[in-house]
Amino acid sequence: MHEYNWSGIAGALPGLWGGLVITFKITLLAIAFGIAWGTVLAVLRLSGVAVLEWFAKAYVTVFRSIPLVMVLLWFYLLVPQVLESLLNVSPSTDIRLVSAMVAFSLFEAAYYSEIIRAGIQAVPRGQASASFALGMTYGQSMRLIVLPQAFRAMVPLLLTQAIVLFQDTSLVYVIGVGDFFRTATNIGDRDGTHVEMILFAGAVYFVICVTASSLVKAFQKKVAR
Repeated sequence: MHEYNWSGIAGALPGLWGGLVITFKITLLAIAFGIAWGTVLAVLRLSGVAVLEWFAKAYVTVFRSIPLVMVLLWFYLLVPQVLESLLNVSPSTDIRLVSAMVAFSLFEAAYYSEIIRAGIQAVPRGQASASFALGMTYGQSMRLIVLPQAFRAMVPLLLTQAIVLFQDTSLVYVIGVGDFFRTATNIGDRDGTHVEMILFAGAVYFVICVTASSLVKAFQKKVAR
């Protein structure tokens, strides 16, 4: 029988907090960029321009057909020099963290794009037709009429996807990023409390995700009313 030793958790909290901050950084950046780029992809997909539709569809298909772990490894192992040159990353910057942020942002955009596209299509076509009758362009119609209505209905789904994204950030351990989960396992290996730290990390993920899910459900009920 394993003898549990929980006494080391209190002393490990500062290090765990630093890992949790990194996890939230990756999550928030991926949410912001994913929704922004996903919105662009959704609008391109519905633009009626064949080339733009093909590009958006190909992008979504590729990223939704590849495991996230593989995408992380690609960006870390195959294109670090490209990231350094395009993003003007200084040598002192942790390229592993930058790679993880870019990979998650581009990967999540494909999923957000499908959510947003469904939200746009749920808006009655008469709304867009009325805006065109008033002389609006396609871009103006999307920005001023369609997207505001679509996002109001999509917010619960977008937030639910954000919770899934938060859980998926634990996969950055494969490229050595010191997120919350990897920090917990490193501390456990160092102190001989590997089982305890993994259980504690799982409990923290559980509490955060359950709390976030409850808030999403409450918000969904409020929107429905």
